[in-house]
Amino acid sequence: MSSVIDLYERLSTAEDEKARARVVAEAFEALESRYPHLSETATRTDLSETELRLIKEIEQVRAETEKVRADLKVEIEKVRAETEKVRADLKVEIEQVRSDLKAEIEKVRADLKVEIEQVRSDLKLEIEKVGGSVRVEIARSHAAWLKWSFLFWLTQFSAVLLLLWRVWPQG
Repeated sequence: MSSVIDLYERLSTAEDEKARARVVAEAFEALESRYPHLSETATRTDLSETELRLIKEIEQVRAETEKVRADLKVEIEKVRAETEKVRADLKVEIEQVRSDLKAEIEKVRADLKVEIEQVRSDLKLEIEKVGGSVRVEIARSHAAWLKWSFLFWLTQFSAVLLLLWRVWPQG
């Protein structure tokens, strides 16, 4: 407080306006040297203006955020719709592939049945052919066996007769 009273006394004792101005200038200089950042100190007006600017910027950011949210919602809905469309298309394609596969499988089954029946009939014919030739061979073999058996019996009978003729007295 002494500095303010000192300032008052100096101002009141100053001889003219020029001296008073000098005292005021010195007081300002002392104030500035004591508080060097005084020019940078914010006033209530500055704070109010800054607060208003910040509020305005916050509102702008909120508005932009809401707009972005709305745009994102629209995009999400578009993506969902596209996803559902793709899903439906895939279901249709899967069903088409299934029906095509079923038709192809049935065709292959029918072709296989025809081929199996053809192979069976060919095998039956081949078996009958082989069976016939085996029967013929068995019959030939049987006939040859009977012929050799008859020759063997005839030879045995002749040998026994010859032996009996030699052993039996003739008399």
